[in-house]
Amino acid sequence: MSKPRAPSPLPTTPMEGVDESTWMDVIQKMDEVYTRLIDDEVELEKKNSELEQSQQFIFSVLTSMSDVLLVCDASGLIEQVNAALCELVGRDESALRGSEIGSLLADDSSRTLAKAAIADAPRTGEVIELNLLDAQGQAVSVDANCTPRMGSDGRCVGTVWVGRPTAELKRAYHEMRAAHDALKRTQQQLLHSEKMASLGQLVAGVAHELNNPISFVLGNVHALRKYCDRLRSYMEALHAQATEPELHALRKQLRIEHILNDLPSLIEGTLEGAQRTADIVHGLKRFSAMDSEERVPVNLVEIVDRAIHWVQKGRSQPPRVHWDSCTAVTVLGSAGQLQQVMMNLLQNAFDAVDGQGDGGTASVWVRLTQATDDTVRVSVRDDGPGIAPEHMLRIFDPFFTTKPVGKGTGLGLSISYGIVEQHGGTLTAINSEQGGAELSLVLPAIHCDKYTGLGFDSAS
Repeated sequence: MSKPRAPSPLPTTPMEGVDESTWMDVIQKMDEVYTRLIDDEVELEKKNSELEQSQQFIFSVLTSMSDVLLVCDASGLIEQVNAALCELVGRDESALRGSEIGSLLADDSSRTLAKAAIADAPRTGEVIELNLLDAQGQAVSVDANCTPRMGSDGRCVGTVWVGRPTAELKRAYHEMRAAHDALKRTQQQLLHSEKMASLGQLVAGVAHELNNPISFVLGNVHALRKYCDRLRSYMEALHAQATEPELHALRKQLRIEHILNDLPSLIEGTLEGAQRTADIVHGLKRFSAMDSEERVPVNLVEIVDRAIHWVQKGRSQPPRVHWDSCTAVTVLGSAGQLQQVMMNLLQNAFDAVDGQGDGGTASVWVRLTQATDDTVRVSVRDDGPGIAPEHMLRIFDPFFTTKPVGKGTGLGLSISYGIVEQHGGTLTAINSEQGGAELSLVLPAIHCDKYTGLGFDSAS
């Protein structure tokens, strides 16, 4: 900036009609104008400095952007690009400036989409998928956002394109999806493994339960075979046209009347034993099979009844179970998964009182009540030592168990918690005021008149 000049000296020779005061006014006005010029020059230099800082800021932002950016005029010619685009396409800014945006695209479809976006830009911004040519001449998928660039008069003077290469995102998405699918498969395998572990604990009791009807059927079949031999002997005598006294004596000897009277009960008993065996096998198959995602109306009372029956059969000295069965309560879900949850809760309760009694003093209480108008609660309480305070927040964690090594996997309650969540319910644990631990399962109930023909009573 130049230095201020000294005020002009007064003329030595006076001018006609101009006195000294007039000259003083002129000099004062010149000084004012000069001062204003100095101030304007200072302000201009300040504005230039701010402009340079703004340009440097914009340049640093454009340089640091990981997304590609380019600015086009109204005809689609490139006016400005950022470093990310130059690096991607392998060309510098001077080579790109003035070229058409279509020269950066890898296929005709992308060029058509870009032209349509430029034509529609004055109305609205648009996100489209384009294929850019990278430095190696390979197509790179980019999600590009095209927005209009307005001039000072409010008219569209071009477009601004911001794009993000999606190849890495798509690869990461596919990897995440594959990992998620693998996690789901692992979860299903853990679920099935835990079910099979629970099933293994019931093998001894179920084998004993199967032995009764099978032995009953086997005994009846042996009796039927003997009866069949006697009837064959009598029929052979009939076909040989034996005399009436001989037939009467043979009939008495073979006890034909007793056979005829005993046959209906033998056949009925055999069918009953076979049906009991079939029911047990069917229940085991349904429990051990992998569950589908389908949700159907399920009678929760039958689930509780069957769980109590099976868990008791799996114990040599089961505790006393206090359970008053009621009318059918229907929920929407998977029978096999809910069966697993109930069996797990009962097995934990049985384990909690194991060794505290001879089966006559140790007790487990099972109650089914209506929690709200639309939900039901099944609570399982034992008279064991309860849950330690330091364990209360961890009992639903995977692989957490207080049982000795080899006695538990630590997955039962964790898997049960997940199953209940999938059914839209809750599973909680507390130490009961009466003593022992109490786990409560709350599930949404449904009204069975919506599912006529299923044989369920109305929810209670």
